Amino acid sequence: MRRLLPARWIERALTRVEYREVGRGKKIERVELPPSERLVLGIQFALAALALLTGMQLAHLFVLHAWSSEVFTVISGLIGTVIGVFLAQK
Repeated sequence: MRRLLPARWIERALTRVEYREVGRGKKIERVELPPSERLVLGIQFALAALALLTGMQLAHLFVLHAWSSEVFTVISGLIGTVIGVFLAQK
């Protein structure tokens, strides 16, 4: 599957690192656990939606000279979701 450019840094940011003992506890091994493909695609979609909604809010502000509280509510919800995923995954 062809991945979009920001997928690499999203995947790196969401990769968990665990340290496991190998053998009789003499050696410690570093194991990287990558995130699921669905999680990376979901974060990409959320970031794209966030960018489009921010553009929509700016257009609404410049054209109508008014603040749209509904669009701002959705932007705030998306920001909370993305930050929550990054905090919970680590």
